[in-house]
Amino acid sequence: MKTRHWDRLNNGGITFTELGFGTAPLGNLYKSLSDDAARATLDAAWEGGVRYYDTAPLYGLGLSETRLNPFLRDKPRDEYVLSSKVGRLMQLCDAKYRSGIGKWFDVPSRREQFDYTYDGVMRSFEHSFSRLGVDRIDILYVHDLCIFSHGSKAASDSRIEEFFAGRGYEAMVSLRDQGLVRAIGGGINEWQVCQTLAERGDFDLFLLAGRYTLLEQEALDSFLPLCETRGIGIVTGGPYNSGILATGAKPGAFYNYDPAPQHILDRVNAIEAVCKSHDVKMVDAAFRFPLMHPAHVAVIPGGQGVDEMAGNLAAASANIPSALWDDLKQEGLLREDAPT
Repeated sequence: MKTRHWDRLNNGGITFTELGFGTAPLGNLYKSLSDDAARATLDAAWEGGVRYYDTAPLYGLGLSETRLNPFLRDKPRDEYVLSSKVGRLMQLCDAKYRSGIGKWFDVPSRREQFDYTYDGVMRSFEHSFSRLGVDRIDILYVHDLCIFSHGSKAASDSRIEEFFAGRGYEAMVSLRDQGLVRAIGGGINEWQVCQTLAERGDFDLFLLAGRYTLLEQEALDSFLPLCETRGIGIVTGGPYNSGILATGAKPGAFYNYDPAPQHILDRVNAIEAVCKSHDVKMVDAAFRFPLMHPAHVAVIPGGQGVDEMAGNLAAASANIPSALWDDLKQEGLLREDAPT
C-alpha cells in the first residue's frame, strides 16, 4: 500500500496510507450490518494494508466507534492513524425520538445535539475515547460546519461563529498544543466552509467530502491553492460522489445523497466512455484523481462489506495512463488546471 507523509508542524508528522477507511458504513448507514460482517470488512482492510481509519460520534450514533474498539485493541498503536470528530454530543433518548431514523439502522437510541463550544468539544473528545478504547486519537476534526448539515448559509455561519466565539476552536488548539492530538482540522462537505475555517484559524488537515472529484473541481479556484501555500493536507472523502462514479450512470444512481439529475448522468456517461477507451475502470480513475493534487494525503471511500473493500483495494493499486487525463481535459470533462 502506497503511503504519503505529512509534516506541516515539523514534529515528525503523520504517515497516511493513500487508501483510508471511512467508517460511516460501519454505523449501519442506510442498511444494517452485522457485527461479524463489520469485523470482516475491517479485517479485509487491514490485510490489504489500510492503516488510516476515520470515524465520528455521528456514525451510527456511536456504533462506528464502538465497532472499531475490538478491532483496534490488538493492533500496535504506532502502526495506524486514527481520526474522529467533534461538534455533536450523543444524548440518551427514547427510541422513537432518536436521530437519523431511516438513515441509521439498528443503532443505539441516541439524539444528536450540536455543540461547538469549548465544553462540547472536550466532552465529545472524552466520549470518543471511551467508545474507541484507545490511548491516542491522532487527528481531531470539527464536524459538519456546513450548509448541507445545517440547512442554510445563515445557519452554517452561526455555527462557525459558535465554534470560534464559544471557544471550541480554542479547545482543539489546546488539545494539539498539549500533544493529546497530533493534528486538528475540519470534516466538511463544502470547500467554501473549509476555506473560511482556514482563513480564520490555524488548521492542519481538512477532510473534504465529495468536493474534489472527477465531477467537481471548483475547489481549485481558491481553497486548494491556499492549502498548498500553508502546507495544509487534504483527505478526500466521498470520492465517488455518493456512488455514481463507482456504479456508473445507471437508473437510480446517487449523486450527493440523492438520485442523480440528468446533467450529472450525462456527464458521468461521457467520463465513463473516455475511461473505457483506455481500458480503465471509472471507479479506479475516480480514486486516483484527487491524489494527483499535491495537497492530498489520502482518499477514504466507505466500505460496507468485504466486496466493497476489495474494490477499494483494487482501485488503490490500479495504474492509470496519463493519456486518460489528457483526453478528459480535451473533452472538457476535467479542468485544464487540475494536476494530473
